[in-house]
Amino acid sequence: MTVSDAVDRIRKVAADKESIYACYVLEPSVGRLLGAVSLRDLVIAEPGTSVTAIMRKKPISIGAHEPQQRVAEKISKYNLLAVPVLEDGGQVVGFVTVDDVIDVMVEEETESALRMGGVEPGALDLPYMSTQFATMVQKRATWLVILFLSEMLTATAMGYFEDEIAKAVVLALFVPLIISSGGNSGSQASTIIIRAMALGEVRLADWWRIASREVMSGLALGSILGVIGFLRIALWSVFSNIYGPHWVLVALTVAFSLVGVVLWGTISGSMLPLILRRLGADPATSSAPFVATLVDVTGLVIYFTVAFAVMHGTIL
Repeated sequence: MTVSDAVDRIRKVAADKESIYACYVLEPSVGRLLGAVSLRDLVIAEPGTSVTAIMRKKPISIGAHEPQQRVAEKISKYNLLAVPVLEDGGQVVGFVTVDDVIDVMVEEETESALRMGGVEPGALDLPYMSTQFATMVQKRATWLVILFLSEMLTATAMGYFEDEIAKAVVLALFVPLIISSGGNSGSQASTIIIRAMALGEVRLADWWRIASREVMSGLALGSILGVIGFLRIALWSVFSNIYGPHWVLVALTVAFSLVGVVLWGTISGSMLPLILRRLGADPATSSAPFVATLVDVTGLVIYFTVAFAVMHGTIL
């Protein structure tokens, strides 16, 4: 075809087509993809020019069996309005437009957001106000029960350190501070890694580089919180005796514990999405609630272990 022929052809079929902005040049009779030409290219070109002279050879395409996420990545990476879908032999069987990809991305991001919040997706496809009460409770209760049972390990850990708490009641004052800091750092790391995986910025093979970066980040963040925690206890001790005569040991315990717990939280939060992906599970499942529960339990162990090491021979 010439450019003029192609424009006439588009004009005749445009009313029945979903999109005419991206056009594909096919090999006669077999339907194999030869190239792509945009409507803009056709408008600019001279009417008598052959379409093969202005088409882009070997255009970006996708296989008929490629995952939806891969399609979305290609359209986003190459700023395409549409991408042809090919069979194994190169024959065109259809195309995917950018608005199709947006629908898929909205659906997938909705599922990821629900999992990150500890809500089971699936039946919550309807708008919030249209979702039945029983369905809402069912989908939220599943994860709450799982997390509640997991959090029971926190009580077990507290019971294990019962003697230490009895000797130094002041340690119990900082339990919420310690475990929440670890959970927050873990949730941050998990969210960052899940996003990077979704955008194709990191792969499973990058786990060592990710771990190295998160170790340094965890140490830096933990040190910042540790210094703030130490100064807070020191300041309060100037005006009151709430932390007793050994307030320096208490402050050091909190500071070192924050470094350890935040470090552990960042490592756990960054590695769990990769582990779940390796096992074929959805990485979003490892986000906020799951990481926070894991770090709560292990954070207590770190806290009281540091306390025993710092205060042994004095308070403990």
